Amino acid sequence: MSSHINETKVAVVGLGLLGRGIAACFLAHGFRVVAIDQDNTRHAEAREQIATMISELIEFGSFPEALRRDWETRYHPDTVFDAAKDCCFVIESVTESIAAKEAVYDALEAILPANVIIATNTSAIPISQLQSRRKVPARFVGMHWAEPAHATRFSELIRGEQTSEETLRTAMDMARRLGKEPCVCRQDIPGFIVNRIGYAMYREAFHLIESGVADAATIDCAMRNSLGLWASVCGPMRWIDITGGPELYAKAMQHVIPTLDASNEVSPVLTELASAGARGIANGRGFYHYTKEESEYWEQLYRKHAWRVTKMQQEYFPLESLAKTGGAA
Repeated sequence: MSSHINETKVAVVGLGLLGRGIAACFLAHGFRVVAIDQDNTRHAEAREQIATMISELIEFGSFPEALRRDWETRYHPDTVFDAAKDCCFVIESVTESIAAKEAVYDALEAILPANVIIATNTSAIPISQLQSRRKVPARFVGMHWAEPAHATRFSELIRGEQTSEETLRTAMDMARRLGKEPCVCRQDIPGFIVNRIGYAMYREAFHLIESGVADAATIDCAMRNSLGLWASVCGPMRWIDITGGPELYAKAMQHVIPTLDASNEVSPVLTELASAGARGIANGRGFYHYTKEESEYWEQLYRKHAWRVTKMQQEYFPLESLAKTGGAA
């Protein structure tokens, strides 16, 4: 790596909710963080929320109390891209817009050495499309985070058609340094791994509502008490193995699979809510209605639960052991 690159300094571009969590995660693991956003109001909000996240990391994540005092000395907010010129790793987390992301890459390519990785936090945009017009496409990689980014072990890495093996290995190493358990999507398909499986589930849930089988609250209750029981411990393949095995599920599925929704259109249940401006707890309107207090309750409940799951996963599947074996449990 070039001599003017600081191997403990990273840049986070975009300080929305995930960007703030990403910055907090890097800070908690000893990095200096250049936080770039052109909105000064967002900078003020980010600093306040990062402080809260740091407190959570100390309280629930067993990080040292000294972190509460020193993180601000390693946090460097800025509005210009030049601030990232000596960073060893850059992650972009701006809005899900190809145009917005490409504008960021244009600015970064003008100042970064060719060997500095640029990771994009996207949940659906193809990495191959984002890297196709770049000067050094091999250094681009998808790095999909989940909220709350500072607490969860989730890290989905997506290899674009031109992403190099070196870039992928470096991104995996970085994820592990940040306390994540990287999952690699080796084919750049829409939605990657997690969202493809999730969207298939959501589609069927909407279909059940449209068909009059059950309402939203009933479906949520059923999933919370079934999928919610096992999904933080094992994935679907492991679940099949410990609850009857492939032979049993193959027999059961032949009767159900033909009846599942196979629509190519977004569900009317979802599009009608979206057209009415429903943004969930952000504005109190979604599948449910929320007061300000209810929105805060559900947000805090989820955050507390994420920490419980993270601690449980560390007990069952220590990251140190997984790193030694190089595989998932």
